[in-house]
Amino acid sequence: MRASVWLFVALAGGVGSLLRYVLGGWLARSTGGVFPWETLCINVAGCLAIGSLAALVDRGALLSPAARMALMAGLLGGFTTFSSFALETFRLAEDAQWLRAGFYVLATNTIGLLAVWAGYRALQAH
Repeated sequence: MRASVWLFVALAGGVGSLLRYVLGGWLARSTGGVFPWETLCINVAGCLAIGSLAALVDRGALLSPAARMALMAGLLGGFTTFSSFALETFRLAEDAQWLRAGFYVLATNTIGLLAVWAGYRALQAH
């Protein structure tokens, strides 16, 4: 991989991380912080975006390999937060909030997979 691709991925990752920080903070303030809605919403949005991007690429969108890497590994990799998801689930379980932890795991994975499917199908060639 060329050095320019590494740079594009790093820059896009920074943008994705900043978007996650700003949106996550806004969602946390808006929802009161009793449940990790910000991570759930960000992960679902990231899943929808990566499904849509995959559909565009699969139908022949003119994206170079460097652009695909910058968008998927960089921007969306910086934006989505499954490591945060795992830690927050652990914290809920650690606090014996079993129903909330179970709901969080189920909702994140189910809705995320459905969002990838919806994004892909919405932009898939017919």
